[in-house]
Amino acid sequence: MFYLDELFSVAGKTALVTGAATGIGRMAATALVNGGARVLIASRKGADCDRAAAEISGPETAGKAEGFTGDVGSEAGIAALVAEVRARTEKLDILINNAGTSWGAPFAEFPYAGWTKVLAVNVTGLFHLTRELVPMLADSASDADPSRVINVGSVMGTQPLADDAYSYTASKAAVHHLTRTLAIELAPRRITVNAFAPGPFQSRMTAFATATDEQASKVGARVPLGRIGGPGDIAGATLYLCGRAGAWVTGAILPIDGGQSVQHGMKLFKE
Repeated sequence: MFYLDELFSVAGKTALVTGAATGIGRMAATALVNGGARVLIASRKGADCDRAAAEISGPETAGKAEGFTGDVGSEAGIAALVAEVRARTEKLDILINNAGTSWGAPFAEFPYAGWTKVLAVNVTGLFHLTRELVPMLADSASDADPSRVINVGSVMGTQPLADDAYSYTASKAAVHHLTRTLAIELAPRRITVNAFAPGPFQSRMTAFATATDEQASKVGARVPLGRIGGPGDIAGATLYLCGRAGAWVTGAILPIDGGQSVQHGMKLFKE
């Protein structure tokens, strides 16, 4: 156990996970709490964050969670969120930029507002929140144990697939590219920057297609490994990148998608 703890423990670390009341953010926050971290959970719905924090941490968990309201969709919202983080903790070791939004409409009807809202949260907000928290992350970092930033992208950012979510798929491609850019930018400050590129998981955003077991099975049948993702898939990736095991990994776009990122319908010569 000592060997595994040495590689994957996040004990004593402090993390901020945005949009963590539900879905992938909550899965990542749960992993960090069980790994021994103090986890700040922020989203626009503060009551949901309070409830999630209470549900994922308790007397038997190695770490603890606390929830509060935080909005990354505007400059003022980011300033307020950063101020709240600084009021709650003097150190920050991990930032998981999970907050995101989407917009769906047919190509011929896709509105201008569907771009401004999605890019404001998924790209602009991610960049500015990271930039504002870099001083705290840098203060906690060392050569042996860098601070960590994980951005949540999507398989839709790696595949030319829109499903009527044109601004979403473009925003996630931007998240992946920005991840690589920031990895180089922040390496001298001993901060690693990586991204998840998840396939389908059950979440509030995908509830229209995955809410029931029957729906989840239908979507999972299209995945090469035959199922949608689950909490353990996110938990393992989170502890890997945030623990000692991932200390020398930066600029990676980690597919957590059951093989969808390499899935294609092409055939050249073989039937």
